[in-house]
Amino acid sequence: MIFIPTFIFFILGLIIGSFLNVVIIRLNTERSFGGRSGCMTCQNKLTWYELIPVFSFLGLLGRCKNCKNKISFQYPLVELITGLIFAFLFLKFQDLFFLNTLTFSFTYAYYAVVFSLLIVIAIYDLKHKIIPDTLSLILGILAFGGLFFFNTNSSLVFSVFSLHLPTLLEFLAGPIIALPFAFLSLVSSGRWMGLGDAKLVLSLGWLLGLYFALSGVVFAFWIGAIVGLTLVIFGKKYGMKSEIPFAPYLVLGTLLVFLLDLHLF
Repeated sequence: MIFIPTFIFFILGLIIGSFLNVVIIRLNTERSFGGRSGCMTCQNKLTWYELIPVFSFLGLLGRCKNCKNKISFQYPLVELITGLIFAFLFLKFQDLFFLNTLTFSFTYAYYAVVFSLLIVIAIYDLKHKIIPDTLSLILGILAFGGLFFFNTNSSLVFSVFSLHLPTLLEFLAGPIIALPFAFLSLVSSGRWMGLGDAKLVLSLGWLLGLYFALSGVVFAFWIGAIVGLTLVIFGKKYGMKSEIPFAPYLVLGTLLVFLLDLHLF
């Protein structure tokens, strides 16, 4: 019974992930987000069977049908990640799906948009080592607006759509979490921590609430330290002074806390 809707939301995530790839590739370029996609090397317009999420990449063996150049592994990776997140979101709110479809729709749509935006931020930062202010602003507006519709003081297991007036702690969660990041960025002139990370954490504080956001940040530092040390030890291109984007780890920490309920506080 539960497999069918989970699979449907997974497929929806694959489709949305395909669009997220377009956003990541075309953001801050002169290209619009509309229009047909084409090979990044030969610019050949893709046919419908070259646009099927994940399966087209596998069927083409990771190469353009026209010019035979390699297709970036980013495409299936983002599609799979989005599909899995959409499936886990459904599993998180599955009880609400069967109890109140309308409330489920509002809740699911909100978090699906937020996590889609977080995927774009993480991959864009990984590629360009910067978080665009436009994305930070949109995420900040969504997270702050969510304070009035989702109670972050309650258990994240069932943080659903519910109109209410946020508490003072909910309002201050974002600034409290973001302040140390902003301080590190300012005193180091961006060498230790980028200001974009502080803006991201501001939104995550509002999205998760103070204690859950703290858990997400701790997980992010743990994972970042493990990956960073591994790259320094085994990666020829990395050293102790290498710049490593932190947004992907913050997003991963958020996913662990929210979707899997792995919190420390």
